Amino acid sequence: MKRDSRLSSVLHALLHMAEHDGPMTSEALGKCLGTNPVVVRRTMGLLREAGLVASDRGHSGGWRIAADLSAVNLRQLHDALGEPAIFAIGNRHETPECLVEQAVNAALDGAFAEAEALLLERFSHVSLADLAADFARRHAVRRSQKE
Repeated sequence: MKRDSRLSSVLHALLHMAEHDGPMTSEALGKCLGTNPVVVRRTMGLLREAGLVASDRGHSGGWRIAADLSAVNLRQLHDALGEPAIFAIGNRHETPECLVEQAVNAALDGAFAEAEALLLERFSHVSLADLAADFARRHAVRRSQKE
């Protein structure tokens, strides 16, 4: 199963947007993320539907954050992206006839559900403002090391 890195990419893009004065184009965000602007537009469209970003057309247009950074948490972003699978591991067969595999699935399903609930709960407590503050702190440390 391929890993879904959209949450990480969205966080990266939003932090760039938070530091940028004015809207950022899909092309500029694509360059930051090392991806195609079409991928940026598709992903940002999901966030726009959730009311988290807005887009402006025209020469000075682009994407901008439409919500307070402290009011947006990782869980909301995860949900806006369509609740992608948390884990890239899973059962061999979802509805096996083998009783051994049924027992294995029951054990794994319970563990997966508990781990996912714990992670999503943690996501609810991490805001974009928290990430922006961490970035600012790291940036200040790097700047002071270069001086």
